[in-house]
Amino acid sequence: MKLAMIGLGKMGGNMAARLLRNNIEVVGFDFNHDTVSQLVAKEGMEGARSVEEAIQRLPEQKIVWLMLPAGEITENQIKDLVPMLNKGDIVIDGGNSNYKHSMRRGQFLAEHGIEFIDCGTSGGIWGLENGYCLMYGGTKEAAAIMKPVMKALTHEDRGWAHVGPIGSGHFTKMIHNGIEYGMMQAMAEGLDLIKGKEEFSLDLAQITELWRHGSVVRSWLLDLTAEALKDDQSLEAIAPYVADSGEGRWTVVEAVEQGVAAPVLTVALQARFRSQDSTGYSYKLLSLMRNAFGGHAVKSK
Repeated sequence: MKLAMIGLGKMGGNMAARLLRNNIEVVGFDFNHDTVSQLVAKEGMEGARSVEEAIQRLPEQKIVWLMLPAGEITENQIKDLVPMLNKGDIVIDGGNSNYKHSMRRGQFLAEHGIEFIDCGTSGGIWGLENGYCLMYGGTKEAAAIMKPVMKALTHEDRGWAHVGPIGSGHFTKMIHNGIEYGMMQAMAEGLDLIKGKEEFSLDLAQITELWRHGSVVRSWLLDLTAEALKDDQSLEAIAPYVADSGEGRWTVVEAVEQGVAAPVLTVALQARFRSQDSTGYSYKLLSLMRNAFGGHAVKSK
């Protein structure tokens, strides 16, 4: 089986490597030619100098897997693929696209007889070694064709699932990431409290390592945190700034649209917004108001 992998960044490059190691042929393209050359030399990938060349090197049924930034880049690439493909070919978007966009793109490709699979991809930089978690939407026919690829990226009997129609894969991944926000926030707040109890001189590395064994809160996130804290508990080199991605915001919007209470996921997102606020203007206003109504002292810079 052979496919084209378009986009060979941190995720796409590792996915291409895992496919090759599991006997799936890959012809890859990325604008970073050094990345392509490295995968050719190290993993035996077939390199291409353009998207068109990559597709030309595919067999009669063409399978094109996109690992591109969500939004306009993915949108334009899907449109550009249409003249290069035939009826029955398959396009997979493995990035973090908005599920509503995926539904629309699926309809667009269907009008040209092209199958579309929206694949939520979890596993991060560890996916190459441990296998990914893939949740994907599409027709039963397209999902059946892609099963060997999904198994190669995950495991023979786990880590992959055809969850429903087009859009459901990215929807499931969106909620997955929203839950991830909440889990991370809870862990960070709890560990901050432990660090703050200075009279006990608690060792965060010891405690997080302890929790990995038999504890109700054991998890992969805890594993990664415990390993990191073994080397550095002060975190002085890390700025208190946490980026947020589209999926966290889209999850909160979905909660509003459904009228479903999701306070943990919402507050976790808002906490990230707070970390991104370099001016603290609202806090300045709060101090101003306290001074205005009660004469409370205002702390100057």
